[in-house]
Amino acid sequence: MEKNKLFKIAALHSLGVVVYIFLVSLVLNNGERIFGAEDNELISPVIFLLLFVFSALLTSGLILGKPILLYLDGQKKESVKLLLATGTGLFIFLLIFVGILIII
Repeated sequence: MEKNKLFKIAALHSLGVVVYIFLVSLVLNNGERIFGAEDNELISPVIFLLLFVFSALLTSGLILGKPILLYLDGQKKESVKLLLATGTGLFIFLLIFVGILIII
């Protein structure tokens, strides 16, 4: 797999994780407006934990899915490069958001 394609995949996966995190944070910040102010002591924790588990599944699939497939196909170097590039992309997004927070 060519180097440019690996970086495109890593950028898309990193962006996918950031978009998903942004959407979940929007729901969590506006939960009272979306779901109402009444707290259901039984259902609310179940929904939160299900969201947590689903988030772990989705983000791990985006970050680890393709590198694991590449590794199992014998493309070990490309697998490691993709994983590192995805991690680097996430770190760059982290720096961008911290920079925005500092500026605001």
